[in-house]
Amino acid sequence: MVTIRLARAGAKKRPFYHIVVTEAKKPRDGAFIERLGYFNPVASGQEAPLKLDVERSKAWIAKGAQPTERAAQLIRQAERAEQAAQ
Repeated sequence: MVTIRLARAGAKKRPFYHIVVTEAKKPRDGAFIERLGYFNPVASGQEAPLKLDVERSKAWIAKGAQPTERAAQLIRQAERAEQAAQ
């Protein structure tokens, strides 16, 4: 099964997550099919806390990819931000 989930990166005590499409059985930080964006929970100043390709995420969901709970929240958040920017 293909999932959309977060892959952790960054330093100790400074998490940074890539939003990726991957096989469910792969390790959290293992190989992925496609990187859709990133999430930086400790963003400060001019740093963007969330960047996500909403169109690609919708395409993967249409193909049957299952987003995790947190990934689904981030996708909704990115959609709202994209609509507000228009």
